[in-house]
Amino acid sequence: MKTDLTTRQNLFSKIIFASRWLQLPIYLGLIVVQAIYAYKFIKSLWNLVVNLGVMDENTIMLAVLNLIDVVMIANLLIMVIVGGYETFVSRLNVDSHPDQPEWLDHVNASVLKVKLSMAIISISSINLLQTFINVPKLPVETIQWQILIHCVFILSAIGMAYTDKILTATANQNNH
Repeated sequence: MKTDLTTRQNLFSKIIFASRWLQLPIYLGLIVVQAIYAYKFIKSLWNLVVNLGVMDENTIMLAVLNLIDVVMIANLLIMVIVGGYETFVSRLNVDSHPDQPEWLDHVNASVLKVKLSMAIISISSINLLQTFINVPKLPVETIQWQILIHCVFILSAIGMAYTDKILTATANQNNH
């Protein structure tokens, strides 16, 4: 009877552990999204180059900020794809690869959360800068909401970093 229970527990454990591979199609889908953003970047860059002669300084600045926004979103996608796969699905086995990102050798869920928070704040900052350039054209409520949302992102990141600090300190105390 005990052997039967142990066999079932082992089977359930294997099924649960193997279920992490259900995330693979999600990460592959994010790679497709990455390709879409690469296309959007090239299209926007081409539009900037072709229309450079007829654009004023503000329009150029907005176009450049849009390109930076696309790059930051693409960076966020890479962090989620690479970091998420490495953390939750399987090792990438790129330790000896010369192009391995520095952060990948110490990636875990906490590091990934903080990096993602910082990326989201950076993207929000770019969007806020675009808003400030267009202040005369936007309703005050839109600007206020964007500022409020940006502040919430910052407070959330601070909260996550502080929580991570507490958890790390607690784990270190338990190890000693």
